[in-house]
Amino acid sequence: MRLAVAGATGQLGRRVAATAEGAGHRVVRISRATGVDLTTGAGLPEALRGVDAVIDASSTGSMRARESIDFFGAVTRHLLAAEEAEGVPHHVAVSIVGAARLGAGYYAGKRVQEELVTGRPGGWSLLRTTQFHGFVRQLIPAGRLGPIQLVPTMRVQPVAVDEVAAELVRIASGAPLGVVRDLAGPREERMAELVARYLRATGERRRVLQLPFPGAWGRGMRDGSLLPGPDAGLGTQTFDDWLRVSAEGADRD
Repeated sequence: MRLAVAGATGQLGRRVAATAEGAGHRVVRISRATGVDLTTGAGLPEALRGVDAVIDASSTGSMRARESIDFFGAVTRHLLAAEEAEGVPHHVAVSIVGAARLGAGYYAGKRVQEELVTGRPGGWSLLRTTQFHGFVRQLIPAGRLGPIQLVPTMRVQPVAVDEVAAELVRIASGAPLGVVRDLAGPREERMAELVARYLRATGERRRVLQLPFPGAWGRGMRDGSLLPGPDAGLGTQTFDDWLRVSAEGADRD
């Protein structure tokens, strides 16, 4: 098949593209590096010509609700319009477990993305996953405070990015499925404990202090809104498995 990967230079997009090629598919990498601007739609029609399915792995680094809404709203609208114009039969989107319910901060943009995709009459699949193991790396720089490491009070069930990539390629290889079963990691964890284990593994000595974030976003982190339900599919790589690989330098995401 000819598969297009939107956001192909990002953490997930790189893995999706590599996994698809490993499975024998022809991959069209969509990013600014390949001359396509997802936020304006420039270059998209040409990139999607002859494509069998699009996997949208795009993301933004902003945690602000307005910026996230603007990004995911623009990217999703441009992708869906270009796919319709070029006759692409299958759009595969990836979102976050609980994002639509929470709808705050970064998750507000994911909710808009879900609404746009699921509002179509057909031709789409939507996979929701939990946070990736590497999410701990994103939290650490903002939480450094001298000898203290601040971490939000958060219940998580992190999943391996490679397992998410494999599931997205599997979905894109078939007919559209609508909303598919959620994918999560093998067990629930506490974010503060994960950060502490990561710091120990990388030789850092800071004391970890968890703080409850205010508002709907912080409440959702604490109350289990971002955890999968009992019917979710579970990956196999634990955080400690990932940490061993990461400490050896084989996983930098």
